[in-house]
Amino acid sequence: MAQWVHELHFPELDIPITIHKVEPILSTSNIPTNNKDSLYLSNLDDMVGVRVFTPTVYFYQSKGLNSHIEPAVQILKDALRSVLVPYYPFTGRLRETKNGKLEIFFGPDQGALLVEAHSDVALADLGDLSVPNPAWIKLIYRFPNEEEYKVVDMPLVIAQVTKFSCGGFSLGLRICHCLCDGLGAMQFLSAWAETAKAGSLVLNPKPCWDREIFLPRDPPKIEFSHTEFKRIDEGSTLTMNLWQGKPVQKCYRISREFQARLKKAVQADGEFSYTTFDAMAAHVWRSWVKALDVKPLDYELRLTFSVNARAKLKNPSLNNGFYGNALCVACTTSTVSRLVDGCLAETARLVHEARLGVSEDYLRSTIDYIDLHRPKRLEFGGKLTITQWTRFSIYESADFGWGKPIYAGPIDLTPTPQVCVFLPEGGETEGSGAMVLCICLPECACHRFRELLLSHGFK
Repeated sequence: MAQWVHELHFPELDIPITIHKVEPILSTSNIPTNNKDSLYLSNLDDMVGVRVFTPTVYFYQSKGLNSHIEPAVQILKDALRSVLVPYYPFTGRLRETKNGKLEIFFGPDQGALLVEAHSDVALADLGDLSVPNPAWIKLIYRFPNEEEYKVVDMPLVIAQVTKFSCGGFSLGLRICHCLCDGLGAMQFLSAWAETAKAGSLVLNPKPCWDREIFLPRDPPKIEFSHTEFKRIDEGSTLTMNLWQGKPVQKCYRISREFQARLKKAVQADGEFSYTTFDAMAAHVWRSWVKALDVKPLDYELRLTFSVNARAKLKNPSLNNGFYGNALCVACTTSTVSRLVDGCLAETARLVHEARLGVSEDYLRSTIDYIDLHRPKRLEFGGKLTITQWTRFSIYESADFGWGKPIYAGPIDLTPTPQVCVFLPEGGETEGSGAMVLCICLPECACHRFRELLLSHGFK
């Protein structure tokens, strides 16, 4: 079974970067520039967990380029200018209104931001490009002295193109989560890439804003407890154990065969039809908690994960081109003892029920809850959050005409070590059905976690 779960390693690096140019990219068409012009953001766009930028990086080899990096940069600029016409909200800025609610406003000389940089090392010097490496963070542009989690008055799309000595390059992206969820980001990225390939604007589908479809109800109707947002003081050793030393990022290749075996193991009772996500999320949660040796055993832990609610919406349904946040945060709870002493199928059932519990009523209740309470801080007490990227067409969406990227995805989880990510495998083995699991642990728990991940889930 060891060949089914393979730990992936990445080197410690200090990538030398020289920035040449920081340039605003304005739309090729007139957009609102009056300071009074604004766009409504829904409460799903304004959840505390989406008031962030999502950083991703994409690597391209030189063999896909017809010439030097300068034409590639120009192609990216021109295509971005064209795409920012229909996707003009990305040219605005965020500001807070009454009660701290965010909205988009427009003013002169805003636009997206594109940074040109180079490095004196080759792509080959970066090690295995199939494994997300926190050292790649220099390929993502941040302003000098930028505040952590700042989204107000920031460009909403920040791109850094870095040329390497071998002729290859990387595209580092920061897109504000308030404007789009993962599927929406793929829609925007795909439009940009297809426009770059065609040399003229390509939209499939045509983008639509439609955030008013998620207006809160009057009077509000909160029908669920929404444990996912509740502040819970850390009464266990989870956070303390996780932060023993500095948490490190660990990555594992999980084969299709292992996922299938795990799914089969939880299906044994035949009571429910579990998905691969149900089984993997349950297995990772249990393994993580066991490896961290969380105490006391009667403390209640939380697992949260996002559920795409598009298919749940019937009254009314969303247009095909909607690219905003249509996510609900599902949450399940379990005592430590139930996780560590119970069986995998029992934990999978908890995940399954939480996932199916996201309905249109749940989404509307979430919107009303945020409107009344507007949580201001992320709550990590006793919590693991799993983010699933395996259903995103990120490699296909990021083909700008130079072929699919060698790697496409996030970089560094260590700033939020209670977040775990399931990634699609790319590169030469793309399409194998394998996933890459990225999770944070203290060094002292890494060996135990690997053992549990490999074998313990079938008991």
